[in-house]
Amino acid sequence: MSNIAVIYYSATGNVYRLAQAVAEGAADAGAEVRLLRVAETAPAAAIDSRPEWRAHVDATADVPVATNDDLRWADGLAFGTPTRFGNVSAQLKQFLDSTGPLWMAGELPNRTATAFTSTGTLHGGAEATILSLYQTMFHWGSIVVAPGYTQPDTPGGGQAPYGVAHTAGNGLPDEAVLAAARHQGLRLGIYTERLVASD
Repeated sequence: MSNIAVIYYSATGNVYRLAQAVAEGAADAGAEVRLLRVAETAPAAAIDSRPEWRAHVDATADVPVATNDDLRWADGLAFGTPTRFGNVSAQLKQFLDSTGPLWMAGELPNRTATAFTSTGTLHGGAEATILSLYQTMFHWGSIVVAPGYTQPDTPGGGQAPYGVAHTAGNGLPDEAVLAAARHQGLRLGIYTERLVASD
């Protein structure tokens, strides 16, 4: 059995729902899965300025916060973030930046990794965000497991070769998008298990 950590940041719940679906897919592949959020770093005044942001923070307060020990535990990693100007959210970036000691100690190579995102608009920088996440994974020596065009033809699910990218302007992720996210998690789980079994 392989260990997979699904680590995400979500302000209002879109990426959280994607992360849940990715975790379900990985579990369906037989992996032990940890669903983890990164710490919220925005000031309370900013969170309180948007009722849906405050509601999500409160609703997911019981989701464990990711640590570097979770990276040590994991054989495979899935990272989710909303798009911030075509880049990673500050909250997830802060977590990634905290991994420097693991990287310097040579503790991060040879894990599988995949990424997913949510944007406000259809062309809001989703691919750039996922590719920027993969740059970190390349530095870690990860084996990127992107979905490519392997997803079953689910109407509305959107073949997403880099990773699932939900358009939040259309509302919360629907079943087609969640099915694509589960497929991405399943694919990560399958290839992580193969990698672990080959050691």
